[in-house]
Amino acid sequence: MSEPTGFFVDWDGNLRSTADPGGGYLCETDTVARYVAITTKTGTLVHEATYFKSIDAVEKAGIKASLVPGSHPWGKKEDGF
Repeated sequence: MSEPTGFFVDWDGNLRSTADPGGGYLCETDTVARYVAITTKTGTLVHEATYFKSIDAVEKAGIKASLVPGSHPWGKKEDGF
């Protein structure tokens, strides 16, 4: 089963693709519940977010976030990342 590609907002307010969340993380999506679970490769839950099917859906929700590539780091240096 292939995972649907969509978008979510990370803990820094960046918009990320569920297909390439970065940070070595994986995404499990539930499109009906509009839920994204971001986990480590071993299954530890590190972040929960709302699933958006498209960038237009994010904008329609009134969210202003910049789309970042998976290579963009999660967290900030001052946070220990």
